[in-house]
Amino acid sequence: MHTARRTHGFTESVIRAMTRLAEAHGALNLAQGFPNFPAPDLVKAAAAEAVRADKNQYAITWGARRLREAVASQYRQLYGLEFDPESEVTVTCGATEAMAAVLLALVDPGEEVVILEPHYENYGPDAVLCGARPVFVPLAPSGALDPERLARAFSERTRAVVVNTPWNPAGRVLRAEELRAIADLCRRHDAYAVTDEIYEHIVFEGRHTPLATLPGMRERTVTVSGASKTFAVTGWRIGTVVAPRELTLAIRKVHDFLTVGAPAPLQDAVAVALEGLGEAYYREMALAYRRRRDLLCASLARAGFEFSPPEGAYYVLASYRGLSLLPEEEFARELVTEARVAAVPGSSFFSERDPERRLVRFAFCKTEDVLAEAGRRLEAFAASRGRAGAR
Repeated sequence: MHTARRTHGFTESVIRAMTRLAEAHGALNLAQGFPNFPAPDLVKAAAAEAVRADKNQYAITWGARRLREAVASQYRQLYGLEFDPESEVTVTCGATEAMAAVLLALVDPGEEVVILEPHYENYGPDAVLCGARPVFVPLAPSGALDPERLARAFSERTRAVVVNTPWNPAGRVLRAEELRAIADLCRRHDAYAVTDEIYEHIVFEGRHTPLATLPGMRERTVTVSGASKTFAVTGWRIGTVVAPRELTLAIRKVHDFLTVGAPAPLQDAVAVALEGLGEAYYREMALAYRRRRDLLCASLARAGFEFSPPEGAYYVLASYRGLSLLPEEEFARELVTEARVAAVPGSSFFSERDPERRLVRFAFCKTEDVLAEAGRRLEAFAASRGRAGAR
């Protein structure tokens, strides 16, 4: 019997599995990163208008012109980056498809893809699907990037490095010197930087700097982002890729055969959002997420979790060493069944299991009443174990 060799060793998405477990037990879902609050009225009205206008057929494969122009305009206004909407901007079915299409287009079998960990769970499988070898570089969630350790991961077979900033699940926003170290290695090894910047507008400390803005990096950086997190529309699946023309040509070919195109009426709605919701919207959104972060972090601290407050994105990666000695998967399941709060076991974000590691990830993209109730449940759960009731 033939086996699907390129998926050998894959497990199902742990994050999505935790959502199903939360639903089965009536738990508050702080596992999967989707908001429980509505998208802006402007965005919803634009989507409804697009459907009423019968924009229900295929858009141009690489994205509706209006949306590509809006994306290019935003990169120009926010970051001073010039991209041609006709030949350097592609719209995909979410950032997830974008990452897969980019690596499939640029990476050949036998090459290597460097991935910082902890990492979003799709990056490793994306590299494997290309026939490439993922090379994981551990980084302490609250520590600075070690340029020497990263340099040792690069070789003559390195084709690309995946960079996620703001960083899921670590909550880090990479600093200028860290980005410069990555850029230097890309130039030295003639490698591409594939950057996942889906949380670019959710920053609490420091500032988001696209890697493509660094000297010599525009021509070797592929920047992935999208509408999901910024406009609270994770189910719409509108992602974006900006890249130099010659790379875009290859990416569009893969995108075409993967999904044909993203939902046409929703592309119109995202274009309206990019055109109509300016810096004031992004600023208020970040402030709202800061309030949610602080609310959840205060409860986690009272419950006995240990963590570094995230600098960006909307996750807290927390240690539960003071609460339990259970392995990560078992502790996450216990949180669902006993505390009725869902989190993601830390093992989802690492290439190898470590029986001594004690991490779970909480998402705070929820309304403050939900976060407050989750906090009460977690504090009660900890109190029932005497906080240090390790078992």
